[in-house]
Amino acid sequence: MLRFNPNELKKQLKRLGLKNVDIETLEAEEIVIRKREGRELVLITPQALVVKMPGGALMLQAFAQQVEEREAGLETVGAEVSEEDVRLVAEQTGVSLEEARKALEEAEGDIAAAIMLIEERKRAGEGR
Repeated sequence: MLRFNPNELKKQLKRLGLKNVDIETLEAEEIVIRKREGRELVLITPQALVVKMPGGALMLQAFAQQVEEREAGLETVGAEVSEEDVRLVAEQTGVSLEEARKALEEAEGDIAAAIMLIEERKRAGEGR
């Protein structure tokens, strides 16, 4: 993947006469750009820099090898949870189906993480 070099960008901006810029690397899972026609561009695992310009203006530079286009308002975060997974987590932990579903949603569909989350909550409840 192409990598940003903040120092090189700073040198280039200085050559353009922009001397007092602050560059920050942005760690992001995705960057969403909402288009006026009701669609979104989603940059998946981008590498990005936020450039703080003199006068308070911000410039964002981003690269991503994977870009998706979708209808605006659709979320990609959070996995769909199957009833089978909900039953499995509920059986393994002894909690209700509703509580198992909530933990699976929080764990983005990861069964092991959901079970660990429930067990941690149980331990925290015992300590009261």
